[in-house]
Amino acid sequence: MTEGVERKSSRASAGGAKRKKKNQLPIAVVIFVVIAGIGVWLGFRGENLLLYWLLGLAFGFVLQRSRFCFTASMRDPYLTKSTSITRAVLIAFALTSIGFTAIKYGYFANGLAIPGQSFVATISIATAVGAIMFGIGMVIAGGCASGTLMRVGEGFWMQVISLFFFIVGSLWGAHDFGWWKRTFMLKGFEVFLPDYLGWLGGLGANLLIIAVIYVIAHKWEKKHSNELSH
Repeated sequence: MTEGVERKSSRASAGGAKRKKKNQLPIAVVIFVVIAGIGVWLGFRGENLLLYWLLGLAFGFVLQRSRFCFTASMRDPYLTKSTSITRAVLIAFALTSIGFTAIKYGYFANGLAIPGQSFVATISIATAVGAIMFGIGMVIAGGCASGTLMRVGEGFWMQVISLFFFIVGSLWGAHDFGWWKRTFMLKGFEVFLPDYLGWLGGLGANLLIIAVIYVIAHKWEKKHSNELSH
């Protein structure tokens, strides 16, 4: 009886060892042809459309390979004690802060209207409500907007459901935006650091805050990694 079971298990393991993985090269070739075809079609319709298509592809590739996700940056320090993605997001914030400040200061130095300065987002109760709702929603859904799109592209069908309700929620939010703006947002207060600290001071304060959070995140991961090693 035991020998029979062993023979069956050995046959099953041998059969599993002989089983080959499905060749996905034909699928990859078809996808590449479709992508190239769409690129050619967009190129004939306008150079900018082709540029947008290429940038979208590049952005999606970077997201997928880096596993970059705002949800993970907030969730992982609590669940896995890892802050690698958190620190990556902070570095991205620092770089974009320098870039946007340089662009806006260039307009200011040349006496031109500064893009976006006419609309500085206010801080109000709507900010807190939106942050809490989005924070809870992105953890339950398992991803933010970028993470959801990335996983849909990878074939995770559960994320398709998240994407559907993400769109529904965005449309609902756009429908009610006027009420939120009249009731709360217009009653909030604006903070534009260059108005208080100057351009260099505002950028320095922003980078200092990011640096402090970065150091805290690094120490958090190091502390818990030392605890696990012991």
